[in-house]
Amino acid sequence: MEFLSLLEGIRSPFLDTLFSLITRLGDETLGVVILCAVFWCISKRIAYMIGVTYFLSGLTVQGMKICFRVERPWIAYPALNPVESALDRATGYSFPSGHTQSAAALFGSLGVHAKYRTIKTVCFLIVVLVAFSRLYMGVHTLSDIIAALAISFLFILLSALVYRNDTYNKKRELIISLAMALFALAVIAIAAALYLNKKIEEKYVSDCLKAAGAGVGFAAGMYIERVYIKFSVKTKNVLWQAIKLILGIAGLLVIEEGLKLVIGTGLIVDMVRYFLMLSWVTVLYPLIIKRFFEPKEKKSANKEEI
Repeated sequence: MEFLSLLEGIRSPFLDTLFSLITRLGDETLGVVILCAVFWCISKRIAYMIGVTYFLSGLTVQGMKICFRVERPWIAYPALNPVESALDRATGYSFPSGHTQSAAALFGSLGVHAKYRTIKTVCFLIVVLVAFSRLYMGVHTLSDIIAALAISFLFILLSALVYRNDTYNKKRELIISLAMALFALAVIAIAAALYLNKKIEEKYVSDCLKAAGAGVGFAAGMYIERVYIKFSVKTKNVLWQAIKLILGIAGLLVIEEGLKLVIGTGLIVDMVRYFLMLSWVTVLYPLIIKRFFEPKEKKSANKEEI
């Protein structure tokens, strides 16, 4: 806590604004958008590794939050004052840091698999800055940050080992998808048990169910796409790539916001909504890509991409 008190002493309006912007790089919305861009337009293999890392580490963090139930620093130590602008995103328990996990899983994966040193450096710098921003703003402790970084980089290593080569293996895809789905179901079971026994409030269950819904959607969609759809990320030109990405993101936003208007919100509804969002990313939109965006020569002789 001495370190957080030290950081509180050097705050200024400029630094508050700067780190408030930096911490947004760990938002889940940005993570999903970047995952979509890589998956639809650049490399399915890298997107699979990012997705496996992102969703498994996210589920792990959400599960640990509700199991350990560590209060935020300003609650545990009232003498500490967080940056006010950070409070609206500082939901749930403190340990481990969700924003740090998100940034480390996303940009850490990109950094590991990037070909150019400049891109690697920028990606790892973003991870460090997002982690530091959570400390600067007083919404996490050093142990929260270290745990989140360790979890994310553990799953980066595991996903790199699983996808260490480009060889297609249907059995492997099934095992990975089932493992992710079972992991998500385990987090749901833990959250439900704690909620029913009045150990946690509904708002804490919500984050777990959203992560689980997204994880199951990605796991199922990854298998379906790899085995049955097999779309190509290539299009006619850069303009078509841009159009493809914009339309795909627009569809994702329609599902995210439109379903709120149609079916409302709630624990189960939010979980289903996140499942459908990732189903759009991995199955529904790839079908559209395969039909309308792939070059004709690719449709007749499309090589497997992972």
